[in-house]
Parts: sequence; structure tokens; C-alpha cells
Amino acid sequence: MAGRHSRTRIFSSPAGIAATAAVGVALAVGGTVGTVQLTSGSGQSGQATLDLTPTTAPASLAPSSPTASPSASASPSVTASPSASRSPQAASRAKARTESPKPRPTAKKTTAAAKVLESGSCGASFYSDGQLTANGESFNPNELTAAHKTLPFNTKVRVTNPSSGKSVVVRINDRGPFIDGRCLDLSRAAFATIASTDVGALTVRYEVLG
Repeated sequence: MAGRHSRTRIFSSPAGIAATAAVGVALAVGGTVGTVQLTSGSGQSGQATLDLTPTTAPASLAPSSPTASPSASASPSVTASPSASRSPQAASRAKARTESPKPRPTAKKTTAAAKVLESGSCGASFYSDGQLTANGESFNPNELTAAHKTLPFNTKVRVTNPSSGKSVVVRINDRGPFIDGRCLDLSRAAFATIASTDVGALTVRYEVLG
């Protein structure tokens, strides 16, 4: 009971006392313990005073509030397994393969064709005696040089044997020959490149290179 009520009844007969006791037992069984107090009335024999002051039932007698049984927890929801997703940076094997650069052929350096300033045909011979050349060099029969009457020193001349198609480029470093019909006197090595030295002299085609 939330409130407390105090009620006192006075019974004067034995039957009333018995009834009062019965009421006390009933209250005790019902959950409230009533205190039965039998007192003699002031100056009145045979009267009993019943104090029905309800007291709060001991904690041991108070019905324990039923503890709510734990509700069956819902089964854990199945978490969907993370779907496989590609990272922004794909694996290397997934990248587009690029062909390895092919080695480029190295361009061969080509010498620009010399410009032909003058050409013609004339007789050519050779000489091999050691002496100083007209430009002051020591004559070397094994070098590709030649003598010409008027061409500037160090001019390059291509000399070709029309019969065999062999040619040689010589450098002018001397003057000569002084024989009619001949315009070039080649070193022995230059002459041997286009013809046999046994011939001694032959008609050649020449080209003055610029």
C-alpha cells in the first residue's frame, strides 16, 4: 500500500477480541501485517483496544517484482560481404601493355656529294722519284697526290679509268706534267689504284671537286 492508514477499534466482548484476531491474521496473509494491540480500556473491564496500524510488509515478504526476462535479442543481421571493388590504381597486370620501343636504326652519316666544278679528259702518267713538290712538301709516292699545271694546291680531283671504271681522288700538291697531251702526273700509288703501272700512261676522265 502506498499510504498508511491508522485505524483503532475497541471491542468489549470476547467475541470481538476473537474477531479482531481473525482480522489480523487475514491482513497478514493478504500482504499487510496489522499490529493487534489488546489493551484494557480505562476503567472498563473486558474491553480491548485493537490498533490496526498497517505496517509495510518486510522486504522478505514483499513479492519481488518479476524481473522482465531478457527479450530474445534479434539474431544479428547478416552483414553483406563487401563486394570486390577495384582500387583506383589497378594492378600492374591490368594496365594496358605498351610495346617496348623498337630500336631505331642509326642513321648513317652520309658525306655530301662533292660538287663538280670542272670535268674533262686527258692523258695521265705517274712518277715515283723522290723530290720536293712545288708547294714545298716532300714527295711521297705512296700518298694519293698529283701534279697539275694550273689548279690551286690542295684541290681535290677525281680521276677515273674509263676502261675499268676504277677511280681515285687525289690532292694537287705539285706542278706538271710538262708533256703535250697530258694534264695529270699521278703518284705511283694513285696510278696503281686505277691501272697497272706497267701501262705507264693512259687517257683518264677527271672531275675537279669543289
